[in-house]
Amino acid sequence: MTAVFLRAFAMHKRRDTLAASTLYQYRCDLQRRVHRCLALQPTNPHGRRLQKRYAKIQDHLFLFLDDATIPPTNNSSEQAIRMSTVFRKVTNGFRSDWGRDLCAAVRSVVNTGKRRGLSAFQAIQKALSPVGSHFDPG
Repeated sequence: MTAVFLRAFAMHKRRDTLAASTLYQYRCDLQRRVHRCLALQPTNPHGRRLQKRYAKIQDHLFLFLDDATIPPTNNSSEQAIRMSTVFRKVTNGFRSDWGRDLCAAVRSVVNTGKRRGLSAFQAIQKALSPVGSHFDPG
């Protein structure tokens, strides 16, 4: 399965130079490879767990090949929580649940603002604003 993903990442890097028909053929090839991997019978419980997970989401594994706005990895999400992890390790965690929750909420607002080109102050200000908040459902 790792080889299939590495192949998909390589295709994603070249997607701008490939014709739509070529990209479609490559995606079909990737799906055939995934089906072959899922047809294998894992011998340990971790393999069976992964097989079950991939079987559920196999239609969505390669969406990043169709839509250029979707990144092929979740590196940005991992980078966003890195500061919180370092803080937790350095300070030995939080003393209270509300402190932990507050820190997570503030980091979430600041990181969302950063992705939208706002400073930390602007992001917090916008989140607390009753009009035009990032969290406004409408």
